[in-house]
This record gives sequence, C-alpha cells and structure tokens, in this order.
Amino acid sequence: RHTFLFLWVPALLLIAVACGASATATSEPGGPTPTAQGALPEATIATPSQDSSPVVPLPPLDTSISSVPLEDILFDTFGSTPARFVRLDEASDELILRLRDAIAPVLNPVYGDGDALPWLGDNDLILGYESGDQAFAYPINILNFHEIVNDTIGGVPVLVTYCPLCFSGVVFSREVDGEVLTFGNTSALYQSDLVMYDHQSGSYWFQVGGEAVVGPRTGARLAPLASATMSWGEWRELHPETRLITGGENGATAFANARYARSFSGGFQDRINDEQFVFPVDEEKLDGRLAAGEIVLTVEVGEAVTAFPLGPAGNAAINSEVGGLPVVVFTKSQGASVGAFSRQVAGRTLSFDYREDEDLFVDRETGTAWNSVGIAERGPLAAERLERVSTRRAFWFSIAISFPGVELYTPNAG
Repeated sequence: RHTFLFLWVPALLLIAVACGASATATSEPGGPTPTAQGALPEATIATPSQDSSPVVPLPPLDTSISSVPLEDILFDTFGSTPARFVRLDEASDELILRLRDAIAPVLNPVYGDGDALPWLGDNDLILGYESGDQAFAYPINILNFHEIVNDTIGGVPVLVTYCPLCFSGVVFSREVDGEVLTFGNTSALYQSDLVMYDHQSGSYWFQVGGEAVVGPRTGARLAPLASATMSWGEWRELHPETRLITGGENGATAFANARYARSFSGGFQDRINDEQFVFPVDEEKLDGRLAAGEIVLTVEVGEAVTAFPLGPAGNAAINSEVGGLPVVVFTKSQGASVGAFSRQVAGRTLSFDYREDEDLFVDRETGTAWNSVGIAERGPLAAERLERVSTRRAFWFSIAISFPGVELYTPNAG
C-alpha cells in the first residue's frame, strides 16, 4: 500500500485553506497558515452553500476508466461529515453532487481598470496573462478563493488555475482534441492538488499536471500557455492598461469585497518542506532532489520540460536551453516575480544578466536593457519583445508528481 504523510489541523483550518484563505505577496512564499489558536476569521471561510455555481446536468463520472487509484482522489468534506475527507471509491453520488463547485469557479469573468479593487496592494501577487497588446491580471488573493477561471481571450479559450496547497499557478488552453471544455471544481484533491472536472465529459483532471485521471478523457493533457507571476505594482507599472478581474456570476464588482484582502503569516512552505502535507501525498512519488516545498518554474517547449528552482536563484537571469530552444528565466524576489522567454531575437541568440542597480535585464550581445515582461526599454533593440514560453510555477513536490523524473536545471548544466 501507499504510505501517506499527514498533517492534522483543525477542520476549520482545512475549510479555509481548501477554499482559499487569501495570502499576499509579502507572505505568499509562506502561504496561508493557522493563527496561534489554529483558527481563521469567520469572514475568510467559504462553505458549499456560499458562492456556488448552479448545478447543471453533467455526464455521470465513468470510474471504470482511470489512470490513478480511485482511493487516491479525496473529497474535502469541509466539516460536513465526520470524516475529514472521503475517498472517491467510497463517495456517494449525493456527496459528489453536493460538493461540486463548493469552491466556486468563475465561468463569466468581468474585468475593470487597475483601481477597481480597493484592497489590492502593490505587493500582492498576481498571475498575469498577455494576449497581443492586451494584459490581464488575476490576483492570487482571488484565485485562493475561486481557483478556476474560464474565459476566452483573443479568440483563445483560456483556463486560469491556482491551487493554494501547491502554490501552483498555471494558465491552460481549454481546447482539447478540437473541443472547447468548461471546467469546474470537484472539491477533491489528488496528491494534495486541486481536482477539476470538465462539463462536457465529466472527467476529472488534476491541476498542476493538467491531466485527466478519471473518466473518458483519462490520459489527455491540457496545453499550458505562457503566463507570469508578479507583484501587482510591478505588473501594473509595466502594463498600465492592464485589465483586472473584478467579478463574475455574482456581480461585476464582487471581488472588491474586503474578504479578498485577508492575509496570513508565513510558515506553510516550511511545513511542506518537512513533508507535512494538509492532504495525503504518496511518499513514493516524492523526488528528493529538492525539498518538497521548493518553488520551481517549469519551462516547456514541445514535449521537453525543465524545472528551474527559484529560491536559490534570487534576482537573476537564468540562461538555458529547453527542447533545443535557447530560453531565459527572469526571476526576482525568490520567485515571487518570474517569467520565461525565448532568447532568440531578431535573428540572433542573446544571453542575459540582471542589473540590480537598474532593476533591468541586459543582454551581453547588444547591451539592450529589458524589463521583467521582456520588453526592450533602451538600447539597439529598443521596443523589441521577447517571446514568452509556456510555464508552470508550483511547489516542487507537485511538479515532480506531474512529471516524474523531470529534468532539473542546475547552474553547471545551464
């Protein structure tokens, strides 16, 4: 049998963490944690009766098709049953239906200008997405509560996802085999990672891997899209016209509610480093090359995937190659600000260094200075843009489970 690692915490904490007790950029590497008494303010707790999307008819889940043991998928009961969680192979149809979208996904996002959320501070982290000349910002505080955003941007069906227990921000395409899927939240976890479902087939997908693990789409993977993690202040400075998510089905300004401003002290990352997971994780799937809670960024080119540890890098430009493509990772603040780009520009391959005195990245070949979103601010290549590549940012344990044996960047190898 699998050997699981447990961290017992009060049921109240589990409700708040699984439903996304919000965290700001100053504490995000530590994540949401209990107070000294192990409780969280009432205002931060979401329950299955709050903010839930309407229940819609869905194809029944076909559990005869799966790539993982059904007992490894655990429904968070939010204190509604005596058990802290219920395994999929033991869950009743009634429980599965009741827990569906208890953590409400955003199906019809509404956007406003940069002043639309009065609680949003410059140090708060956002997950950023660019489409042509347009930029879109999704505060982690909001994603902590809702975890899933379905949208179509620039003609691309986009899925913005975040799991608070994995610190995992990934933007995917919602198109699979020519079909556009819509995603909801099962309220379940696989290896302490959010499990989504698609409306079209009812299949279950785990978030970090973007992989269907139960149902007719088992084995399919969502294609990751280029995104960035950054402080709101920096993102807005570099994208003055950015669109900011402000609401959804419950109103155009629903996310202006002060509950989204709640933040908590650090310490969660240390618990993960000690392999004290909130929900069970199979220790045989862990990869000892890094601590479980190390924050890493995957860079993905075709079928090639390389993981870049962000904590040790500090403020840096990491020059490397993935799948034969020269790439660079721009990272600052131990990975709080991070993005990845192709190093091929205007017919040449560039190499980059970080200049702390200017807070810019400078290429060695032309001396052009580039900002954190890959735009050349001055020099021979001024106004050129680096092309973003697909990434996932998450705790190492979840990346290692999603991509067993993934190539790990080391400075010597780079």
